Amino acid sequence: MNNEASLDIGIGGMTCASCVARVERALKKVPGVAGVAVNLATESARVQLATADAADAAAQVAAANMEARLRRAVRDAGYEPRAANTLTDAPDAAPWRGFSPIAWGLALSAPLVLPMPGDLFGLHWMLPALWQFLLATPVQFVLGARFYKAGWHAVLNFSGNMDLLVAIGTTAGWALSVWLWLSAAPGAMVHLYFEGSALVVTLVLLGKWLEAGAKRQTTSAIRALHALRPEVAHLMGLDGEVDVPADEVLVGDQLIVKPGERFAADGVLLEGVTQVDESMLTGESLPVSKEVDSLLTAGSINGEGRVRMRVRAVGADTMLSHIIRLVEDAQAAKAPIQRLVDQVSAVFVPVVLGIALVTLLGWWLSGHSFEMALINAVAVLVIACPCALGLATPAAIMAGTGVAAKYGILIKDAEALELAHKIDTVVFDKTGTLTVGRPRLLELEGSCGQPRTEVLQLAASLQSGSEHPLARAVLASAKAGGLALVATSAVRAVPGRGLQGLVGERQLLLGSLRWMEELQVEMGATSISAAQWQAQGATVSALAERVTQEGTGRIVLLALMAFGDEPKPAARQALDALRARGLRVLMLSGDNRGAAQAMARRLGLQPEAGEVMAEVLPGDKAAHVLRLKEGGHRVLMVGDGVNDAPALAAADVGMAMANPDGGGTDVAMHAAGMTLMRGDPLLVAAALDISARTVRKIRQNLFWAFAYNVAGIPLAALGFLNPVFAGAAMALSSVSVMANALLLKRWKP
Repeated sequence: MNNEASLDIGIGGMTCASCVARVERALKKVPGVAGVAVNLATESARVQLATADAADAAAQVAAANMEARLRRAVRDAGYEPRAANTLTDAPDAAPWRGFSPIAWGLALSAPLVLPMPGDLFGLHWMLPALWQFLLATPVQFVLGARFYKAGWHAVLNFSGNMDLLVAIGTTAGWALSVWLWLSAAPGAMVHLYFEGSALVVTLVLLGKWLEAGAKRQTTSAIRALHALRPEVAHLMGLDGEVDVPADEVLVGDQLIVKPGERFAADGVLLEGVTQVDESMLTGESLPVSKEVDSLLTAGSINGEGRVRMRVRAVGADTMLSHIIRLVEDAQAAKAPIQRLVDQVSAVFVPVVLGIALVTLLGWWLSGHSFEMALINAVAVLVIACPCALGLATPAAIMAGTGVAAKYGILIKDAEALELAHKIDTVVFDKTGTLTVGRPRLLELEGSCGQPRTEVLQLAASLQSGSEHPLARAVLASAKAGGLALVATSAVRAVPGRGLQGLVGERQLLLGSLRWMEELQVEMGATSISAAQWQAQGATVSALAERVTQEGTGRIVLLALMAFGDEPKPAARQALDALRARGLRVLMLSGDNRGAAQAMARRLGLQPEAGEVMAEVLPGDKAAHVLRLKEGGHRVLMVGDGVNDAPALAAADVGMAMANPDGGGTDVAMHAAGMTLMRGDPLLVAAALDISARTVRKIRQNLFWAFAYNVAGIPLAALGFLNPVFAGAAMALSSVSVMANALLLKRWKP
């Protein structure tokens, strides 16, 4: 049976969108590759592998050789295979690192360029032709060697890239200058173009250096997350506290965490009370109180308390690693809008070469000198750089997903990012999303004189193994009353209805009133209390017993329980913020209609306007979402638990909201395109906002990248731009795209 795995490879030497297309073609030719996404901004490729059954020995050998084959394919295409994530894992580079070639280029080009302003005032300071040749040639063939190398590999692969355009253009300018110099009459003053070729090479190198610095800024969010991992952990061993490398910590180990230190792994607090700073993971600015049995997350900072914890997840299984992986996946993925860029870049360089040839022939055949014709053709080659096209989308995605992660919004893939701004309907699961999700047992009424403590003990015992919020409320109430739990057996869940099992020798059922109606349980006078509680917004459950009398079985009601939940403090404000964006807001709930509508009104929703869908079974949530989509709506589903996962996957965009207890969050995160790392409903509007801003930046970048070439190439072909200005404009186009994307880093929710 086939399945897919992925592999990341760093790639050095890519300069433009045409390079991206060439690397993708080379990697797709490798047997066993199912798909490839190359990212110019991260200088990496994510390769989807179609792997066979792991039990197959031949498949295991093939898998072991796959990375080597992929690296060889990258090298054969003319690029340098590297370790993945070289941009994100490397520490911040020194500000002037890599500037020395540009410094040499500027130093050698300056004597060639500085005499030019003197011509405006009738001063002729031009250097002798020999000196111009000696200054320009090292710039052209030493500092510019990278363009020849990459351009030659492009020719060998029957394709083109930015380096080929620069190499041909600057070589033509240099060769024309040499020819004019050598063919001139002795003693004649001839205008040469050495300064143009030297300055173009230097400006392009300067543009690539500025671009590299901007790339490092776009990956700062990932580097900040990597930096959260501590190097050392204090392990409680047989001989007391021992310092060990954090990578050697095992699940089940007990660690001591001192004040101000970072937690080395995910775990549970065993001893002590503290405040924990989780801001880098969740975006929550205030420290979070932690007591015994509270969950702790790797990378968060311990407050003033010295605590002891038990490790429950290490390495790649920690929440921090999961967050890093999600952000890296989003930054490595291609947005659907990138397909247009890929189609253009595939034919861009051949078209530009054709335009340059037409420019050369057009000027020459129209009676102008070959010298002028060649200079205009060179300007076309130099200005037509597809770098900006290749960087437009990934730079914006990296900046947008990076700043979103800083505030606790994880965007899983670029498709979710692009779709989110088109949403017109937002559907919220009620419990744990709009409400606190920690209901309390408000009322318990026994039927036919059943003692309150007895039915509470039975209900708590039956639910002792359940993680349902209502079960926790019952258990908390029984614990507060000092009630001992009775042994249970044969307990099983009835999906969407409740639990049934043996408590001691008694066959008990606990679940919704609808289930009791299906079982034809006689409610008696308790139905009045149930109606009153539901009218007040409470969720009502029933405890019943299956009894056998004279050979026949029937189900007898033992008690009714009313539970109350509270809206989250910012829930109403969050719904108002979404409405202000012109969105329709709906609430899904498994509660009875009365309880769901009462809570909806507290949240500012209007049941009479169809904004509440009540009595929805967990398995039916996805069907409700699909019906909305079939009605022509673009749907965002927000949920927090296991039973929300199908609906999250069915929606156009699923948004998982982490809950404090962590229950079901991992499942929801895998099904969702976005994850909110803290349970704040206001983050929903913030996530849509950063999505819209990022897509806006992508469109701005693509517009200017296309507009630059659409305007620049004709101007160069018509003789309005000389090669020096064309080179400066080309460098500026890439830098401006990166700078525009980096403006997203100023965003705050």
